[in-house]
Amino acid sequence: MDVYLICYLASFLFARAEHYYLSGLVLFMAAAYLYWYDYRRTENIVHLRALFSFFWVFGQGMSCLKLSNLQTDWSPVTWICFLLALTGFWFTFELLERRYGPEENFRAHYRSRKGYSRALFEIMAGLTILSSAAFILEAVVLGFVPLFVRGVPHAYSSFHISGVHYFTVSCVLVPAFSVLWFQQEKGRGGWKHIAVIVMDAAAFLIPILCVSRFQMILAVLLALVVFIVSSRDFQFAYVGIALAVIVPVYLILTVARSHDVEYLNGIFEMRNSHMPIFITQPYMYIANNYDNFDCLVRYLDGFAWGMKSLFPLWALTGLKFLNPALINYPIIVNKEELTTLTLFYDAYYDFGVVGVAVFACILGAAAYGLVRGIRRVQNPAGILFYAQIAVYFTFSFFTTWFSNPATWFYFAVTGAAALYCVWRE
Repeated sequence: MDVYLICYLASFLFARAEHYYLSGLVLFMAAAYLYWYDYRRTENIVHLRALFSFFWVFGQGMSCLKLSNLQTDWSPVTWICFLLALTGFWFTFELLERRYGPEENFRAHYRSRKGYSRALFEIMAGLTILSSAAFILEAVVLGFVPLFVRGVPHAYSSFHISGVHYFTVSCVLVPAFSVLWFQQEKGRGGWKHIAVIVMDAAAFLIPILCVSRFQMILAVLLALVVFIVSSRDFQFAYVGIALAVIVPVYLILTVARSHDVEYLNGIFEMRNSHMPIFITQPYMYIANNYDNFDCLVRYLDGFAWGMKSLFPLWALTGLKFLNPALINYPIIVNKEELTTLTLFYDAYYDFGVVGVAVFACILGAAAYGLVRGIRRVQNPAGILFYAQIAVYFTFSFFTTWFSNPATWFYFAVTGAAALYCVWRE
């Protein structure tokens, strides 16, 4: 942590002196060190503190480069919040580890989870049928499928029936369950193998038809993390395979969204107008979120006192329809089209600097509990909880995951699947 604090101070001073490349560079170094610190001890490449530390600090480093005209110098409060987000998480995890002990060795104490084959197959079948039916219902009622709409950049945002869409996107959990099922059925053949492959194909097809890039990425990453956690056979080559799947599909779906290069460059306002779009787009999707947080710090008139973070409750219970004032909190961003935020946006919206610090500590405690206990989990569905948190920490720079109703819907589906495994087997 000393290395990080030194690098963070250096980054702040370089930014104040307008040496933006140096400001970003020292944070890249800090991110790599923080990840290596936990990986070296645990040999766990999806260690939750390592993932959060690396991607949160690396994303901040990218934002510090200031490659877009939309980006400005952050306020001191913003720098304090970003520091508290990492240190609150890191030290909470560290204190719990010293008090209750470190995690078990990631490789040495692996326990095979057998006996859940039938339950996993039935869960996948149920999710596939439910998701496909919900997608067909939305397509029929709304009268279009986003993939086949041309000239409308945000058609995918309109493909949404309240309540139904949660079931449509639940297909992203199917590939992760299929990884667990194949491990249970290793060495066996039969018609179920073909059925599971068909279900996986349907699970990937629905995000493509919805032109949902992140749902596609989420499906791939959940399956990858589940494989890493539950298998001794993981190799880094599998990460390359996952990227080989994600990158071309991401580019195809970008084109399918009618987001041409001229349209995107007009939004991103890069300082170097000749920078290729395959660099500027991922850069802005990572970097501008931190600047949106800074906009919130500068222009927020009053705190929401917990109402913003409770949005999943208002949405999933339907209370938002009975009392729209519950969700009447505008998003404060530096450009209307760029609405991705960061994991801590709503925490600040609710309680300011204190909210960021407390939320970081809560996440650190939750991460310790999952890392500490994952090796002892016997119910295979339990691994999917770990995988979801790992993906949300990996994309900590992207949005407010725990204020998103879909996140809690996925947790609820995973919990129901875990209970079904117990009852069925």
